[in-house]
Amino acid sequence: MSLDELKSAVPDYAKDLRLNLGSVIGNSALPAQQLWGTVLAVAIASRSTTVLRELEPEAKAQLSPEAYTAAKSAAAVMAMNNVFYRTRHLLSDPEYGTLRAGLRMNVIGNPGVEKVDFELWSLAVSAVNGCGQCLDSHEQVLRKAGVDRETIQEAFKIASVVQAVAVTLDAEQALAD
Repeated sequence: MSLDELKSAVPDYAKDLRLNLGSVIGNSALPAQQLWGTVLAVAIASRSTTVLRELEPEAKAQLSPEAYTAAKSAAAVMAMNNVFYRTRHLLSDPEYGTLRAGLRMNVIGNPGVEKVDFELWSLAVSAVNGCGQCLDSHEQVLRKAGVDRETIQEAFKIASVVQAVAVTLDAEQALAD
């Protein structure tokens, strides 16, 4: 299934999602590596087999092997970090914030691609997973690296649309079963 076929699978009651999916992927101002790395990372984070199965082949075709692996790594490490840091932040006891995390996340320091790309993908995954602390952290790194707000917003706009498509298609599948 191509992007067009994925869009056509979106039911009419969610036609705004169909239009937005075409827009955020087809008309993105992001360079191809940033765009398709974001798409792949958030497709993984969406937890939707359908969305991942349909978007992964084009992402793989658009990305270098290193970028493909790095985007998957961003989704993996942020799946862990988002739960850990969101939970630590939400607990009313601030002492958890003083404890050593003790989790390996070496890929953040050496992702195999430009640091800005990996940070953008990590931010987008954090948007899907709802971790404010991680969102703030990655946004600050990106802003310090000179990335403008429009580019950062583009990443979380992609995340929001891909997540919404995933929720909608998975709900339709569940209702059809």
